[in-house]
This record gives sequence, structure tokens and C-alpha cells, in this order.
Amino acid sequence: MNFDPLYYPYPSQRVTVYAKNGMVATSQHLAAQAGLDILKKGGNAIDAAIATASCLTVLEPTSNGIGADAFALVWTNGELYGLNSSGPSPQTLSSETVLKMGYTQMPKHGWLPVTVPGAPAGWAALSSRFGKLPFTDCLKPAIEYAEKGYPISPTLAKYWYKAFQTYTEELHGPEFENWFATFAPRGRAPEAGEIWNSPDHARTLQLIAETKAESFYRGELAERIDRFSKQFGGYLTKQDLENFSPQWVKPIKVKYKGYDVWEIPPNGQGLVALIALNILDRFELTERDTTETFHTQIEAMKIAFADGKRYITDPEKMSVKVEDLLSKAYAEERSKLIKETASLPEAGKPTASGTVYLATADDAGNMVSYIQSNYMSFGSGLVVPGTGISLQNRGNNFSLDPSAVNCLEPGKRTYHTIIPGFLTKNQKPIGPFGVMGGFMQPQGHLQVIMNTINFHLNPQAAIDAPRWRWIGNKSIELEHSFPAHIAEALARKGHNVNMVLDPYGFGRGQIIWKDEKTGVLTGGTDWRTDGMVACW
Repeated sequence: MNFDPLYYPYPSQRVTVYAKNGMVATSQHLAAQAGLDILKKGGNAIDAAIATASCLTVLEPTSNGIGADAFALVWTNGELYGLNSSGPSPQTLSSETVLKMGYTQMPKHGWLPVTVPGAPAGWAALSSRFGKLPFTDCLKPAIEYAEKGYPISPTLAKYWYKAFQTYTEELHGPEFENWFATFAPRGRAPEAGEIWNSPDHARTLQLIAETKAESFYRGELAERIDRFSKQFGGYLTKQDLENFSPQWVKPIKVKYKGYDVWEIPPNGQGLVALIALNILDRFELTERDTTETFHTQIEAMKIAFADGKRYITDPEKMSVKVEDLLSKAYAEERSKLIKETASLPEAGKPTASGTVYLATADDAGNMVSYIQSNYMSFGSGLVVPGTGISLQNRGNNFSLDPSAVNCLEPGKRTYHTIIPGFLTKNQKPIGPFGVMGGFMQPQGHLQVIMNTINFHLNPQAAIDAPRWRWIGNKSIELEHSFPAHIAEALARKGHNVNMVLDPYGFGRGQIIWKDEKTGVLTGGTDWRTDGMVACW
């Protein structure tokens, strides 16, 4: 990787980290250390990813949980593998059902947006195919933290408080009582430095560990979920859980400035990042902090999102082929839409021809890019009694418009925001990267990759750099540290510019790069969260 480790244009309290034997980077320091402990006990990068991911369901419940979905990119034995562990909608739920209830769009909370959770099955699938240690060993740290408790970190406390305020205002009814009992046992959100534990989480994780997630889909936990759903008129059933299994998928890529950038194929939105990079490959952008660079990036991203919104859904329901959307001819055609001023692009017609992210690496060459999320903080607001399982609300992304490709149908996987990324060159791994945060994720991927490849920033600098975010129409948001003169110049180009103080909406990223010649690992972690790079 061609970057200057001493070139550091952006202030940060963190520095780029180097190590040789192993590395774990994620948004919560205790989870990163748990993954590192697994490496030191003889586990590989896959075992470390499982340990870290399961810990994060306890250590950062504001962003994910046992009832979450997951995606992974795994580099091992000279190949890159993709895992899609996102669950479908219930077989008994359709857009017609929701429309008859009086809704014009999918709700955020309650049973209607709940889809089959995929994360526990994803952990088991990763362990079964690539793991080195027993599955029970990988989940042991999470079980211990759930049982004994841990002190709440500052950023976690901030967003836990915000979620509590929102849920207190919006969640009414007995079906939501378990959320407050689990996550606000003192009648409030836990504060920074306060110990929080959840014996229910511990028992659930123990069952998942002992049964390799079978209990969650075909055993005691599945029965509890089914019973809770029936009690409150939900649509998720034990049969939906029984029918689910993760899918091993072929990762998709584009070649960008001589590098291969990899993403998970749809139903994930990694395709959006690749469409944008494919367009930007046609431009020579060598200086980061210029009006032209940011304007071109934003316009390419808008074009890519227009295509993503039109075409991304369950891959079995897509009306176009991924390879057509990523063709060089289509990118050339779409690049012509970028003008001197801000635009409102529409989807093209190609011709036929609240998330946690973690990265791990070991000394045997294995590397994992992994992401897992409930969506919108704690998710649906539903916690299965006696289990600590907070159910995700991924179904909120479904459309109720029958003409939309992502319209809700029984047993369908929705357009998914969470995406892991991976970078290679000449069939050699450089490493995993990711930026969590809803629809910010492909925008974060684009910015981190360009910071690395175009502007030669080291991992920490690439993450620390001020970010922009397109939010719709001609509107963009800029972090408060964004250069003011460039913000003013973008406004003159027709962008509706908003400066934002809270960094949360701009994503939280992690990177691990590997030097091919020396094998040295280089890591960076986002200042926008409580994370760290644990290594040895």
C-alpha cells in the first residue's frame, strides 16, 4: 500500500497502529480486546471475528444485538469468500396486509418491520467452515460480559440515552415492556462508567454456543420468539426461523486505479459504492481538499444511489444483472451526467451484456471484514421475554409500492444497508475496511477508499478526514471540521449545504491493511466512536 505513515493532515487523538502477529479493530474497546484474546489462545481471524461480533451484541447494544443480521467477507487460503446472513420477511406478511392496516409506508417499530434474524446463524456458519477453535470458546467472552457486566463507555452512553428518550416517547404498549426492563432496568439509560449486565443475554448466548445456533432457529429460543410473536399479533413464526440458513455468495468488485475493491452482492448496498467508484475511475482526482474533488464525489454518489434505489433488493427479484450495472460502458455513460453544478439524477437503464463493524487479521494470512446490525439503534423495540434478544427492524426498508422492486413480499430479503468491504491488488490481499451507519455506508466506503488510493493517506488519517454525506435531492451534510471555504464553494455549485456538529451520522470506520512484503499489519479506528485497534 502506497502511503506515507508520517503524513498526517488531520488532527486526531489516535495514531496508526502496527503489528505482526494479529489485529482486531472495532468500535468498542472491550470487544476488540476479546477478539485479540482469542487470537492469542490459538484462534484464527475468523474465530476472533465471531468472538468480537458476539461481544458487541452485549457491549454495544445501541447498534446491534442477538436479533441482528450479518454479512462477512473472509480472505483465507488465497481466496475471498462472502457470507450473506440476512433474513427474509415472514412468510405470512405482504404489502397488501400492511396497506390494509392503514399504513402508507413501513413502520419503524413493532412487529411489522421484524425480519428473520441472521447473525447467530452467521456466527455458526463462519465457525463451521473456517474456524479453528470450538464455537463455545468463541462465545465465552460475550457470555462473561453479559453475566458479570461491564462499565458503559462514553459514546455508548450518549446514544443509549438518545435511544431511551426516543423509545420512551414512541413505544407504547405491553409488547415493548421487555425492552425497558432489559435496557433501562433503573428506569433510565445507564450512564458512562456505570455497570450494566444482562443475565438473559448470557443464558441466550450460552444456548447458542452449546447448540451452534440451532436453539435459535429450531429449539428453545425459536419457541420463545414464536410464542412472543403470537402473543402480540406478530407475523414472525417458528417456521420462518426453521427455514432460514445463511448463504455463501460470490463477492462483487470493480477495478479502481489498479486496485480491486470488493463488496457483498445484493441485497446489500455495496453495489452502490462500486457503481460510484466505477464512475470516479474515469476522473483524475489527485488532491483531496478541493471543491472539484468533493463535487465530483458527491455527484457520482448521487448517481449510484439512484440506481441502487431502483434496482437493489433480494437478488432473486432483481430486474437487472449486477455485472451490467458495473460494466465499464455503463460507468462511462453515467459519468457524463456529472456537470459543473449539482444535479438531480435518475436511475439509468443498463443494457444487458443504529450497526457495528469489525476487521480482524492473523499471522497465517486470514482476514475478515464483518458487519452486523439491528438497524435504527436497538431495532424494533421488541425484546423477547427472558432472552435479551432485541429483534431487528430491517423490514422498515421495504416499499409498499407494488411497482417498486423492493416492495414487501412474503419471504423476501429487503434492500440492506450494512456492507463489509475488502481491498486487493494483483490477487493479493491488502485488507478489510468498513464504515457503519445506514445509508452513509457506501458513501463512507467511497471516501475511505479514495483517501487511501487517490490521496495516499494512512489508515488512521483516511478514517479521521472530515466527511460529507448526501441526504437527498441536492442536499448534503458536512462535518463541522470540513473546510469552510470548500463548503461555501460547494454551495455556489448548487449544493444545499448543512454543517453538522454531531459526528454520528457520518459513520464509524475501521481499517486493517497488510504489507505484502513484510506481513506487517497497519490499523486505524474511528475517532467518532469508543473503538480501538487491539494487536500483538
